[in-house]
Amino acid sequence: MTRIPASIDETETLLTGAGYVSSRALSTVVFLSLKLGRPLFLEGEAGVGKTEIAKAIASALGRRLIRLQCYEGLDAASAVYEWNFAAQMLAIRAEDAKSDDLFSDKYLIARPLLEAMRPQEGGAPVLLIDELDRTDEPFEAFLLEALSDFQVTIPELGTVRAPEPPIVILTSNRTREVHDALKRRCLYHWVDYPDFEREMEIVTARAPEAAEALSREVVAFVQALRGEDLFKKPGVAETIDWAKCLVALDHLELSPQVISDTLGAILKYQDDIQKLQGSEAKRLLDEARAGLA
Repeated sequence: MTRIPASIDETETLLTGAGYVSSRALSTVVFLSLKLGRPLFLEGEAGVGKTEIAKAIASALGRRLIRLQCYEGLDAASAVYEWNFAAQMLAIRAEDAKSDDLFSDKYLIARPLLEAMRPQEGGAPVLLIDELDRTDEPFEAFLLEALSDFQVTIPELGTVRAPEPPIVILTSNRTREVHDALKRRCLYHWVDYPDFEREMEIVTARAPEAAEALSREVVAFVQALRGEDLFKKPGVAETIDWAKCLVALDHLELSPQVISDTLGAILKYQDDIQKLQGSEAKRLLDEARAGLA
């Protein structure tokens, strides 16, 4: 287990060592979150690396990563625990359990929030609450209470309190606004698309097999593409995927035909792909190359 970093510079070095190229502002808010024990709320477009931050922190600190993937209709019970009814029924039929044993740890299935409150080998885990904006307000209210006291209640067993608060990272793609009360409980950071230099660093780190000249063209083209009127702009994850696809196809540079053939690596909606057919791909490629020159 690695100790909590003592400075912003140490935090930046720690994240870099885990393969995450961080900005100074992001390193600062991560450092403060770790030092003050405050949840970190990360908001931004899909694919800009919010989830990867939690993974990098867990990897860098040698902590377990526990992920709660949010979805519409998620409720408190599903996020905390459930009883293994099948095992309980088998025990009843076999007369292996007394009635008061049926609701014990033996038959309890811990879900992410309960698991994060339990003692962990190596120290408090990193609890990633991913895509919180997919849930509804009642779940937010429950989460606010759980993160305020770092405890959850199981009616049959009582209250489970974390011996050491987990490192909490919440993410949102901002498909809806998250309630201010929850945001106030957290430190906040908007994760934006990186500039050219930082995206180059990211691609170099995550797709080192791509030649520098190809990576520069890929990043410049994607940066230009984000300025277009698209339904879904490509994130950093798509930039990395595209670079890897081009390497797998043995391409050393971009061309309108290569772009047309591989658009599915960076654009995920047919309407967006249709806009890049024909002369549009060449126009954007010329624009990207002019920027590089």
